[in-house]
Amino acid sequence: MSTSASPSLIDFLTLRYDDLRRRLTRRLGSAELASDALQDTWLRLHGKPVADAVSPGAYLFRMAFNVAIDRQRSESRRLTTAEIDDLLDVADPSPDPADSAQTRSDLEMLVQAMEELPERRRAILLAVRVEGLTQPEVARRFGVSLRLVELELQRAQEYCASRVDR
Repeated sequence: MSTSASPSLIDFLTLRYDDLRRRLTRRLGSAELASDALQDTWLRLHGKPVADAVSPGAYLFRMAFNVAIDRQRSESRRLTTAEIDDLLDVADPSPDPADSAQTRSDLEMLVQAMEELPERRRAILLAVRVEGLTQPEVARRFGVSLRLVELELQRAQEYCASRVDR
């Protein structure tokens, strides 16, 4: 084995470049890919030891073909510009002005509806929905039955939903 590519391989590639490119083009289906593969092959020959007893034509063709296949595999793993654009096209999470105005309007209607509730019903609704208390905890706090808490909560939610049109 020699320590660097035999000058005969580099010379062979240079002398038979057109023939190798035609054969690779037929095999790969792309003249550009064949030319690029031969260029990469020429560069690789300068830093790679090669056995002296090889058939230069077959060796160079196989080496260039493998370079082309590696390049195709590498390029197939890359995202296209369209795929990158799709990934970067993230919807703006902030609401538009119309959504903000509608949300404010709905909130104002809900507050108005809650103010219209009887005091105990409103307090039960706030205790469950805002403070996060369980219905048994609310029943103990107000000294009423669990069933009454369930009924008051249901009536309060139905009334608020009807006022907000939901």
